Amino acid sequence: MSGGKELVLETLRRATSQEAEVLKPAEQQLQQWETEPGFYSTLVEIFSEYSLEVNVRFLAVLYFKNGVDRYWRKTAPNAILEEEKTQIRCGLLHNLREPVSQVATQLAVLIAKIARVDCPREWPNLLPSLFEAVKSNDDIVRHRSLLTLHHVIKQLASKRLLADRRTFQELTNQMFSFLLELWRMQTEAFLSAGGQDMERTAPSLELSHLALKILRKLIIHGFKKPEESEDAILFLKSIFDQVKVMLTFRKQNESNDHIKLISEKYIVLLTKVLRDMLEDFPFSYVQFIKLTLELAVFYIFTPNGDGLIFERFTVQCLNLIKAILLCPEYKPCKVVEETKNPQTLEAFRIKSSFFTTSVLAGMCHKLISHHFLLTPEDLEVWDSDPEGFCMEVEGGESWKYSLRPCTETLFVALFHEYRNALTPVLMEMVQSSHNPVSPSDFMGILQKDAVYNAVGLAAFELFDDIDFDQWFTTFLINELKVKDSNYRIIRRRVIWLIGQWTRVKFSPEHRPTLYEACIHLLAAEEDFVVRLSAAMTLKHSVDDFEFDPEQFMPYLPTIFGLLFNLLKEAHECDTKMQVLHVMSFMIEVVGVGIQPHVAPLAQYLPSLWSESADHNMLRCAILTTLVHMVTGLMQESERLHDFLINIIRVSTDVGEDCHVYLLEDGLLLWLTTLENTAHPHDALLHLYDNMMPLMELSSENLRLCLQITTAYTLLCPQQFLAKYGTRLIETFRSMMADLKNEAIVLVLRAVEMILRVLPSEGAALIQPLLPGMVKIVAEGDQYPNVMSMYLSVVARLVLYAEPIFTWIVNQAASNESTTPEDMLEHITSIWADKLALVSPEERRKLCALGLAHLCGSGWPPVMKVWPAAITAIVEVVYDVTMEDSDQDKLVINGGRMGSPEPYELETEHVLRRQTVAQRDPVHTTSLRVFLGQQMKRLQESTNPATIMTLAQDLEENCRKVLEEVTVQ
Repeated sequence: MSGGKELVLETLRRATSQEAEVLKPAEQQLQQWETEPGFYSTLVEIFSEYSLEVNVRFLAVLYFKNGVDRYWRKTAPNAILEEEKTQIRCGLLHNLREPVSQVATQLAVLIAKIARVDCPREWPNLLPSLFEAVKSNDDIVRHRSLLTLHHVIKQLASKRLLADRRTFQELTNQMFSFLLELWRMQTEAFLSAGGQDMERTAPSLELSHLALKILRKLIIHGFKKPEESEDAILFLKSIFDQVKVMLTFRKQNESNDHIKLISEKYIVLLTKVLRDMLEDFPFSYVQFIKLTLELAVFYIFTPNGDGLIFERFTVQCLNLIKAILLCPEYKPCKVVEETKNPQTLEAFRIKSSFFTTSVLAGMCHKLISHHFLLTPEDLEVWDSDPEGFCMEVEGGESWKYSLRPCTETLFVALFHEYRNALTPVLMEMVQSSHNPVSPSDFMGILQKDAVYNAVGLAAFELFDDIDFDQWFTTFLINELKVKDSNYRIIRRRVIWLIGQWTRVKFSPEHRPTLYEACIHLLAAEEDFVVRLSAAMTLKHSVDDFEFDPEQFMPYLPTIFGLLFNLLKEAHECDTKMQVLHVMSFMIEVVGVGIQPHVAPLAQYLPSLWSESADHNMLRCAILTTLVHMVTGLMQESERLHDFLINIIRVSTDVGEDCHVYLLEDGLLLWLTTLENTAHPHDALLHLYDNMMPLMELSSENLRLCLQITTAYTLLCPQQFLAKYGTRLIETFRSMMADLKNEAIVLVLRAVEMILRVLPSEGAALIQPLLPGMVKIVAEGDQYPNVMSMYLSVVARLVLYAEPIFTWIVNQAASNESTTPEDMLEHITSIWADKLALVSPEERRKLCALGLAHLCGSGWPPVMKVWPAAITAIVEVVYDVTMEDSDQDKLVINGGRMGSPEPYELETEHVLRRQTVAQRDPVHTTSLRVFLGQQMKRLQESTNPATIMTLAQDLEENCRKVLEEVTVQ
């Protein structure tokens, strides 16, 4: 590097500029230097010089950190030279006095990244140097070295190879005691100061926090069996006392925001150590179950925690209780005495002795009467941002990490585990809230809301204890009619509660009353949150095995219109997705009954699609809705083709970034559109341009891709195969070698459909595939379902295009260095041998027809295996012949069994497939009659004495059938 340090320094300064014309050339220059020898040593020099500008030093550290990822490993292209690495490692260890905390953090991360590659072999003095620095009397050196050690341990703990884990365990043995003692000392230091001496308290608290982070990694990843280490057990036991002390310390220093914040992080980290141990070493944790439950219940469910606890700590405690309740290692067999593991029995005993009836009752009361209550903050969000309330309070992303879901999931876990003890408690609370509450009694409304929430959450457990039908008809339905503004809380909760119970215990005769109630609640003048809850209850009511579409149809127009109004009023994508999902589900369950009511939604969706360009999940919901809409509209969906084709093109174009999210739904919409199209057109045909890249990539959506291909083959075979056939067959040929058996079957079905729709042209089109297929048939070692498909395609060639069949036999013989006669004999032998394994029955008959055609040819290679072939064919004759007559049952069915899913709606695609099936030889030609024709054909070309000689090798039943069919 010409110019050295000064040049790099000046370039870094320019790279921190706010002016693009200065910044961009500097960034380009730095990128060019990334692979230059000496560049990273120069960066170390620059960020080690504390007198330079902080932003320049910070940028130097960032460039170095990025370079470690790309160029530090020996095997990396343009890897940093070993001599330079040695110099760099030396320089980094002299940077433990970094005065700027942001630079120090990035520097610690940088050293940790190198340590993950080099430690301990290439950098054996790193950890000893850090240990030594931690003992320093200089506060900043001690903090920076401990910070660096934390990041190094974090990186080393993440390595998963057995040798690396063994090394980490050895490392843990060397340093755990030292760090445990350091943690104790620093903890005592800040506690003794009591938060009064800020200069002493804050650094000690931060050092203790860092030591605790390191100990957390060591105890989880550094011990095979933590219970065998005295230090590990001592550390875990001390956590429980430490939590209590820290809660008091936080309370004493709540006026100091910095101390309060780091105290909260510290307390949460203590509980995370317990949670990690419980998850990773459940049996080692058995001895701490009682301590954990006592700690959590003491602070969360008794007055002792008032004024001491905070939300994140509450969440951690609730999660600890729930983890103990749900831990599979703590659950005995149904017959407890049959449990063999003594630790499981001990855990069960501890849980049973702790969760007494009184403890459970107290927890249940506290959860419902305190934690389930809507807070003033919740109600403020309800008023100011109803859609935000629905997302945050009822299941949005932030909801997952808040207190409410923790309380609800713990309640469900408790109720499931201790149903007999908790049911009377909850039923008593239901009784106490049974009477109507005055709209002016706001606290009474909140309490009733909380109790109803509990009844909804425990619905499956309360199946035998609540007569919900009676409750609904005599009380709940009337509560929905109270129109006071405060009562919106109850209206929302009651309709939600009904939605929960419709999936558990709700009589069909009451559903019309529910539909009328939902119509009432979906009205425009009703509160938005209540309307959305009513929409979700409608979804639950139609998503039920007792749902009766005919009972629902009278209410469909009104409900669908109200849902559409709600969809248009919603502003947030999440809300639109929810409403759209309800409407989509409704369209799916009523099927063609939606046709008169779907026009407004169909007109609205194009604008919604345009608005959702940056919201791929909403676009997925639109695609799903369109799939159900097209299914319900059937051929009428052709009116939507302009819009449908446009969004299918976007969703399935590999050149569009959004295809990653939309592809599967887009393919399903494409297939559904084709299946309901009666009149093909150029725009729909040209859409297949998107398919070829997907096929060539061997997409994981291969099944859908091939179903779409088959749909085109049936819809417009001449145009489709003329435009795409050659490339399609070439794609198939290149794919076949890498596909698994199931995928090969799918490809062969698509190939067979080409032959069925256009027998002669199709046979010529698929010719490049055929030599390989015949070779595989000749090998005869494929799975039965795969062999069935190969034989089916070959059978159709024999029936439709005999000259092409003879050509591929010659070609295959040439490729295998054998004679065509030997190849044909071998293929016929395999065919006869595998015929009994072919399935289903239609396919077995097809293969028998093809084999019969060969047996009637009189070709000498075929005649060598003629008795075995005829025997196999006769067995199929017996299978497909009616018991009370000589008629072929597959001919009588006339192709009605040709559909693999006879229960399907009669879409245009199904009708086309049935038409093809009806003219298929399987359904137009009697196998018995065809065999007779082939025998007569054989007699015309073969010496009768030869036939008589071959027939002598047949069993009696076979000779009898041949005589019968020949006479006929």
